[in-house]
Amino acid sequence: MRLKIMFSHISVALMGLAALAGVVILIIHAPLWAWLLVPLGILAQMLNEYNLHRFVFHLPPPKQQWAFNLLYQAHYGHHDFPTNHALFFVPPWVALPVLGLNFGLVWGVAALLGLPAAFHISVAVVLVGGVGMFLAYEWFHMTSHLTIPKTKIERHVTTLHNQHHFRDFSKWFHVSPGGDVIDRMMHTAIDRDALKSKQRAEFIRTLGMRPDDARLIAARKTFAAKYGLSQDEITRAAAL
Repeated sequence: MRLKIMFSHISVALMGLAALAGVVILIIHAPLWAWLLVPLGILAQMLNEYNLHRFVFHLPPPKQQWAFNLLYQAHYGHHDFPTNHALFFVPPWVALPVLGLNFGLVWGVAALLGLPAAFHISVAVVLVGGVGMFLAYEWFHMTSHLTIPKTKIERHVTTLHNQHHFRDFSKWFHVSPGGDVIDRMMHTAIDRDALKSKQRAEFIRTLGMRPDDARLIAARKTFAAKYGLSQDEITRAAAL
């Protein structure tokens, strides 16, 4: 079921193809030492995941409706309707440009430094390590929102991510296993003692906006058909 949900989303399918192409390139053409750079791509993507989530997807709500709508599709809508499968995943117009930028950046830096096999370095770091970690993130993020039997590590991820969605949206920006280390380093974690006394953030599912905010109402109506939102769901979301 999870594979069907994941790969029915266009950005996940395209990123999966990119990762597969990267593995084939490394196997057929790259020097063996290029495989040693894959963990570097995993680490870089974990940092990328945290920074995009915290500093881009949680930008203050724009006043212009067109800009608000972009962020609604990218992330606000996922908080608004956290069980909607269509809103689980990063949109292709975010994932693909970031992939292209990262690939070009690593390739360009490696070439400028005069490193051998600059192209293959970028393949190992970005296509195999980075995209592979992106797919792992999408898997664990999706799993955290599904009511299904979970492994121990999936339950751990779900516990932390639920705090972000239903306790304090300014905490726990990471989702991938091990990423909680980054949240702790960046002081966006909630420790167990603090959690006992912490109050739930106001208007938690709308990131601090009133649920009947005109921008939210407009975005829900605009994307109702795209995300399969019923009129009842929209009405409940706008209720105070």
